[in-house]
Parts: sequence; C-alpha cells; structure tokens
Amino acid sequence: MADWTETYRPTTLSEVRGNDKARDKLKQWAETWDDHREAVVVHGSPGVGKTSAAHALANDMGWETVELNASDQRTADVIEKAAGRAAMNTTLDGSASGGTRSTRQLVVMDEADNIHGNYDRGGAGAITSLVKESEQPIVLIANDYYDMSRGLRNATQEIEFRDVSARSIVPVLRNVCRSEGIEFESDALQRIAEMNSGDLRSAVKDLQAAAEGRDAIRLEHVVTSDRDRSTDLFSFLDVVMKEEGAEESITTAYSVDETPDDLTKWIAENVPKVYDGHELARAYDHLANADRWLGRVMATQNYSYWRYATDNLAGGVAAARDGTKGGWTRFNRPQFWPSKNETRDELVQRIAEREGVSMGTARREMLPFLQTMTHHCKPRELTVLMAAVYELDEAGVSYVTGSGETTNKVQSIVADAEELREAEMQSHAGSAFEGARRTPDEEVEGDDGASSDLLDDADDADDADSGSEDSDDDSQMSFSDFG
Repeated sequence: MADWTETYRPTTLSEVRGNDKARDKLKQWAETWDDHREAVVVHGSPGVGKTSAAHALANDMGWETVELNASDQRTADVIEKAAGRAAMNTTLDGSASGGTRSTRQLVVMDEADNIHGNYDRGGAGAITSLVKESEQPIVLIANDYYDMSRGLRNATQEIEFRDVSARSIVPVLRNVCRSEGIEFESDALQRIAEMNSGDLRSAVKDLQAAAEGRDAIRLEHVVTSDRDRSTDLFSFLDVVMKEEGAEESITTAYSVDETPDDLTKWIAENVPKVYDGHELARAYDHLANADRWLGRVMATQNYSYWRYATDNLAGGVAAARDGTKGGWTRFNRPQFWPSKNETRDELVQRIAEREGVSMGTARREMLPFLQTMTHHCKPRELTVLMAAVYELDEAGVSYVTGSGETTNKVQSIVADAEELREAEMQSHAGSAFEGARRTPDEEVEGDDGASSDLLDDADDADDADSGSEDSDDDSQMSFSDFG
C-alpha cells in the first residue's frame, strides 16, 4: 500500500490546511521575491505541513525545486555543491515560440536548525553566505527557529506554521477516506484527529494504520493510547501562561525536550509579556521556588528534585493566572543565556560523538550531569579531566561550569587540560617515541631540537588521525574516565 502522506501531499497551496495566514504569507513572499530577494525560514512543529507547503508553492509558481535534506552531512562543500550552484544560477528554458524565458529554481533546505558542531563543519556559515548571495529564492525549513544561528535569522524572513487543530485535521481525514473508498465513523476520525492534534502528517499515518485490511473504520479500530511526542517549546509556553491549569501544565512540561533549568529561564524571560500586577508577582514567587529546587539539584546531584522544580515552574505559574489569556505573543529567547547556541551545539556534538549516544541523550542527560559534577569548576581535578576528554576551550568550560570565560580559574583549567591531553597522547604513542628516549646525560649533551621535532611529529600524526573519519583511536578518553 502506498504511503498516504505522499499520495495526498498537497500539490497547490490552496490544499494546505490549518495554516491559512502562514500559507498566504508564504505566497506573498514568493510573488514579491524580485523586490526583496531574501530567503525565508518556515518554522513550526513536525507534521504541520512546512515542507509540503514549500513544494506546493513551487508548483503554483511554476518553479523547479532543488532540495537538500539536513539529515545528510552538510559541510560547507556539500552545501555549495548541492544548493549553492542552483542558488547562484538562473536557468533559461526554450519557449514554444522559440524564445527564452527565465525559470526560477526554489532551493528547499529541510531541518535548517539541525546543523551541529564538527559534523557539519562550516555548514552554518555556508548557509548564511548562501542566503545573502543567492540569485534564486530559498526556503529554509526548521522545527525550532531559535536553534538557528543569530546571523542566519537576521539574514532571512520568517513565517511560523502553527500546530494544526483537530478541527482542521478531520476534513483532511474525511477526504482521504472518500478517495480510498473507505467508510468511516465520524467519532473514529475525530479520535484520530484528537490523538494527533497539531500533527497532520501523523494523523494521516494513523488513519492508514487503522484502515489496513478494512473497508470501514470504526471507533474500536482506533488505538486509544496517545502518541509519545515531544511538545514544542512555544506551545508549552502558551499552555502554561495562557491556556491550561496547573495539572495540564505540569504534564506538558514533561513532554518538552528541555531541562527544568532551561524551562525556568524561558518562562522568567517571557512571563512579563503575558502577566502583570498580582499575577506576575505570584508567578515570580513560584519561579523563585523552582530556582531553589534547581539549586538543591546542583548541590546534591539528586535529580529527583527536578520534579519539584517542574511543579513550580509549570503548575505554579499556571495557577498564578486568574484566567485564560488570548492573542498571540512573540516569545523571546532568554536574555541572559549562559552562552551562544554555537557553544552549546558544539558541546552536545562532541559529547554525542565521543560517547556514542544521540544528540538528544547528550543534551538532555549527559550535559546536565556534567554541569552538576563541575559546577563552578569544583572539584578542579574533575573539571580538568572533563575539559581534556572533550577538548574544551574557555567558552566550553564556561558554559558547562557556569564560571566566567575570562577568569583565571577557567583559563588555568584549559591550560592544564591541554597538558593532560598531551601526556595522554604520548603515553599511547608506543614506538613513535622510541627514538626520543635518552638518558639524562644524553639529554644534556644531545640536541634538544631533535627530541622536540620528534614530539611535534608525533603530535601532528595524532592530530591527523583524530581528524580522519575512519580513525579508530583506542587511546581516546571517554565518559567512562569519570567513573
């Protein structure tokens, strides 16, 4: 059976459901591209129709599409070869009358917020240069707008696709059933829509699963357990500060792919945009309580205290509200964020590669663990070891420990970590140092430069091995060294 999400993918913008304003804004961007010549970022939760809208737009405009998916490795070279060439050229097609006409190429880059560290070396910078210099329209697709670099955000327009409501999903499911000749109970389609509220693509997938081997879909055919999906950060902020009560807010907090520490910062930054007066005072009281529990986590390394922080930052802040709030609010990234996105992403990528875990595991579980273990660079020996294992510079050590990047303490830790790594490399170099071994008398009488050159050559060889994709360095330190 063909994948219904592909079979019924919109072929024109008029078929895109649930985001009429965003859809119209995207069309206006395309129609006026010659005037502004800017790229656009289409962002929102997975499954809301961002990529489908981009391809439907190309069909409406009569443009060819060139697609580069972010799941591929995206170094600067790959981007320039795959998307850069198309973005810099204007193609000419022969017309029926024998003349020529200019044909646009729409460059579509999916998961533009998913460029991390060494794996995508130079990728973020290459994309920023691309959108600034492109001779063709570019659509960047992203789940989290604020996971993109500030430079890239400043160089583009942005259009947000909101979660698709169950009310908008049901007509789509109904049309699919009619096209497939499948009878249905309205309650069954409603249930599928509610299970997947926000995610149209998942709703169509669940519909296809329920219809497998059947010519009719009834309520009992629909799986009643909700899908395990992460909640979008901005949807979470709406739930807590505008829409739901304490219990629902706490439940939603556990489905957000962020730590309680980060959630507290996001709410503290944005709650004055929604609350005022007594509501705001009560909300800050609960945020202060959340911060106290987070402090206990740092002091005791007992992560069970996180739930008390979550109760306050989500349930407490929601309870501080006198009623529901309407309208749309532009939520800002916390002003006093510990470090730049690039620093965090580089750290997470290094941890994931070194420990052989996913980016999500490295960010949600391992990075907070390291932050707790080395808070304010204590104990110092452990902080030095961590900096050596992950090859951290001053910015990296500052991010993990919370200490100032320019302090003597952080700079001395980085220097000691470099010495530790050099000693580790030498101890595993084996016969490479045989020619450099001398007696104390030979060291005094011999040429120090020869020994130094040999050590430099060994270091250069080690650096070359560590940069190779196929290297297998058994001497590489890892997270197990903390045991």
